[in-house]
Amino acid sequence: MRGHLSPISVICSQVRRVAGYYRDREYIDRLFKIAAPISLQSFVMSSLNMVGVMMIGQKGDVAVAAVGLANQLFFLLTLVVFGITSGSAIFTAQLWGTRDIPNIRKVLGLSLLMALVISSGFLILAEFFPTQILEIYSEDSQVIALGSACLQIYGWSFLFFAITASFAAVLRSTGNVHLPLSISVITLSFNTILSFILIFGKFGFPAMGVQGAALAALVSRVLECIGLLAAIYGKKSPIAIGFRELLSIDLHFAGKVLKPVLPVAINEFLWSMGITAYNVVYARIGTESIAAINIISTIDNLAFVVFTGISTATAIMVGNCIGAEEENKAYSYGGRSLGLGAVTGIFLGGMILLGSDRILELYKVSPIVLENAHRVLTILGLMLWLRSMNSIMVVGVFRSGGDTRFCLFLDGMIIWITGVPLAFLGAFTLHLPVYWVYLLAMSEEISKWCLGMQRFFSRKWIHNLAQTISPITGAFEKPVI
Repeated sequence: MRGHLSPISVICSQVRRVAGYYRDREYIDRLFKIAAPISLQSFVMSSLNMVGVMMIGQKGDVAVAAVGLANQLFFLLTLVVFGITSGSAIFTAQLWGTRDIPNIRKVLGLSLLMALVISSGFLILAEFFPTQILEIYSEDSQVIALGSACLQIYGWSFLFFAITASFAAVLRSTGNVHLPLSISVITLSFNTILSFILIFGKFGFPAMGVQGAALAALVSRVLECIGLLAAIYGKKSPIAIGFRELLSIDLHFAGKVLKPVLPVAINEFLWSMGITAYNVVYARIGTESIAAINIISTIDNLAFVVFTGISTATAIMVGNCIGAEEENKAYSYGGRSLGLGAVTGIFLGGMILLGSDRILELYKVSPIVLENAHRVLTILGLMLWLRSMNSIMVVGVFRSGGDTRFCLFLDGMIIWITGVPLAFLGAFTLHLPVYWVYLLAMSEEISKWCLGMQRFFSRKWIHNLAQTISPITGAFEKPVI
């Protein structure tokens, strides 16, 4: 009979067991191949956005707040479009597992048309109702006037963004992550250089301030769209959809695709409105508060690039496995990614906590903004591992598994059940400072994690959507969900 094992022996045994779980070279190789370019693209985007905020910060707290609030409309658009494109990518990733190119193009055409319709509505709001939009967030007349001017310039980029996002999402779902990366790195680098020239009036250009930053962003979005389309059609990519294909929408086909896609779009809309509610709360607390949150958002985006890569790569890998009827492999891939996200989140959160002082020294804003930002950054560092796992669960696992209705509840409704009510309570009833309100808002992450982990282990999230479409004709078989 064995003797009683010591705690150290038990811990070592568990560590070896976990390490063995990650010895699957196929998983590691595929994850790195897909996640690394996506994370690099997100890193470049977030880094250059941070540089942009730093440049705007030279113009004062009002400028930082104005640009941050003007970006809220684009933020809403990006999430709704992301809901459409990522929902469509559920199909294209699984269809790529069977190399069903005709139906991939059909899904792309439907996704593109929906994204263009949505972005057109947002363009109308930006051009004709900018003041009314920003008055939702702030009562500061200077912030509203400056933000409105930015919004009317940048709003014209919405249509180009919709086209780029639609094609890029399908490219990634088929494993081509390098093309969107290359185009984004080039255009974003150009955006940073042009922003510097136009904000401060270099090389003979007038100093336009925050309006210069908006104009630079518009020019960059146009170039990004043109560059991506030129590469896709110039190389005759499998997703180079023709104009006639784009307009020939099969309503029966569209209905089957929209059944899982619409919950994703509604999910993103509800979640984005929840984030909007948070920003309304922060802005109503004061200009200094929303300025601090805008600074933290750039840092948060930079820290989150790794999890964006892991989530997207997991979604592609899990979707491909389910489409190829390898459900056990899909489950194990999802589990490995969740564990990897937790460990990476703890590590990066610790780095943020250790380097918070030096990070915030880069921003030339008032002492009260820096104090608020420092405390919010501490909460961000402590909660990063939890948020990373939730992101991987929703985007990387459940959606790619076709479990979009549960995602709608988990990600789109929980925020309104817990986070938003507590944030309003903290700000307007208890009159707490912005960092305590931010902590109350984060309560949604705990609820999502508890419910999400239970769903993951149940395996009820695995649905083979590719089986609802026959490979060539587009005729429908009996759904599995």
